[in-house]
Amino acid sequence: MKTNTKLWLTEDGRSLIGEGKAALLEAIIEERSLNKASKKLNISYKHAWNMLKSMQENAGQDVVTTVRGGKDQGTFLTDYGKELLVDYGSRKNIIRETVEDETFWEGVGLKITARNQMRGRVIGVDKGDVISKVKVLIEPTVVTSVITSEAVDKLKIEDGDEVFAIVKSTEVMIGKK
Repeated sequence: MKTNTKLWLTEDGRSLIGEGKAALLEAIIEERSLNKASKKLNISYKHAWNMLKSMQENAGQDVVTTVRGGKDQGTFLTDYGKELLVDYGSRKNIIRETVEDETFWEGVGLKITARNQMRGRVIGVDKGDVISKVKVLIEPTVVTSVITSEAVDKLKIEDGDEVFAIVKSTEVMIGKK
């Protein structure tokens, strides 16, 4: 049996973005054109325009901007549109990681075996927009964990912090007291 999820971001009960609208925004970034983006997604231009209009009306602000004429013409995401797409992607990533990660249940109360926990000290945080690398000194070596930037923020991970590296055969997670 497999678990599936769907995600929508809402504002005051109004839908802002889900999988289809996120795909449209990503296609607009790649194609720099609403017409080309709609063709890429195999949807009509009118449907794509209605999706954007719905997002903008529900958000109360522009998601895209259009530049007409010249070599820099096209359709582009506004700063808000970019933030919305990044926020959607981050939350989708967290849900996917949670649902697909067999060790998630350990983090919410089940015991973790002592052999896969190692105490260490953070010696570097390379923070990206969505993904971050956390370097942990576990004498005599350094272990690097790739985790979401949102997790770094929530755990308030900084250089010098004492943490636990929780090792799974396919990944290294970070925990902090």
